[in-house]
Amino acid sequence: MLAQWLKTSRYTVVLTGAGMSTESGLPDFRSAQTGLWSKKNPQQLASTYALEHNRDEFIAFYQYRIRTLHQCKPHAGHIILAEWQKRGIVQSIITQNVDGFHQQAGSENVIELHGSLRTVHCQRCHKVYDSNLYINEQFNCACGGFLRPSVVLFGESLPSDAINQAWLAAQKAELLIVLGSSLQVSPANQLPLIAKRNGAKLAIVNMEPTELDEWADLVIHHRKIGEVLKEMDHELKAGE
Repeated sequence: MLAQWLKTSRYTVVLTGAGMSTESGLPDFRSAQTGLWSKKNPQQLASTYALEHNRDEFIAFYQYRIRTLHQCKPHAGHIILAEWQKRGIVQSIITQNVDGFHQQAGSENVIELHGSLRTVHCQRCHKVYDSNLYINEQFNCACGGFLRPSVVLFGESLPSDAINQAWLAAQKAELLIVLGSSLQVSPANQLPLIAKRNGAKLAIVNMEPTELDEWADLVIHHRKIGEVLKEMDHELKAGE
């Protein structure tokens, strides 16, 4: 059914969340309170308060996340979405993730609602660097300013450009597919509702139930995203 909707949709939007990344082996830091962070709240470390008042632990936390990022890679689902985008099957990819796996797989013009862990930037002059600097213990810009990850911290607003692009895409969608998002975080959880109100079909693929399942035209639980997309891709190619 979902493959058929893909064939007929003239504007398909994909929204990806943490479940898309965990299939690549990347831990969801919100729930990964083990080991190094068993006695810490990751949400407190990923905050503007930690940036200003708890910088050593802020740095250590993001060094850990960046190292973990480099140990993982895009899975088959990321690659399939990139191919669909190139073939004009998917028109827009919106992600809550900061790993850059969509771009690494070949997707372009990805709307990153929460920024990217692939880069760091200077708080003073805003110059952008590769996040490998954190692994190499380099935390200061040539101007003397502090380098921070280019992600949205707790206590910060989401980038207005990304929000506006996501809103426009959701309004244009004839089909919106949610992949691996619990749809608990605002404003991303409003995108499926915007699409539905504008007449789009809504499909949700997530391991656990979400708060918007009752709005969906199709819900798939307890299935790996990569496997679902592989099946869909096979059906699309079989029909060509």
